[in-house]
Amino acid sequence: MSDDTTPSSAPEDAPVCSAKGCRAAAVWVLAWNNPKIHTPERRKTWIACEEHREHLSNFLDLRGFLKDVVPLAEWTSPGAP
Repeated sequence: MSDDTTPSSAPEDAPVCSAKGCRAAAVWVLAWNNPKIHTPERRKTWIACEEHREHLSNFLDLRGFLKDVVPLAEWTSPGAP
């Protein structure tokens, strides 16, 4: 049983939010890199549910790591055909 404040768990085959302890379906891709260790074109990704998108984005942005936030359905990995 879930309450109204907790996102429901993602279906078994769906991507899951990167927020610690969250099992909700991810709907956003947060592309980032750490300029101290990654080349400028390198993109690491976290995925986020609607509830955690802002929190995770702020965490990355405060460190100067956030490069882009894109809906998961529209995300194409750099270098993908």
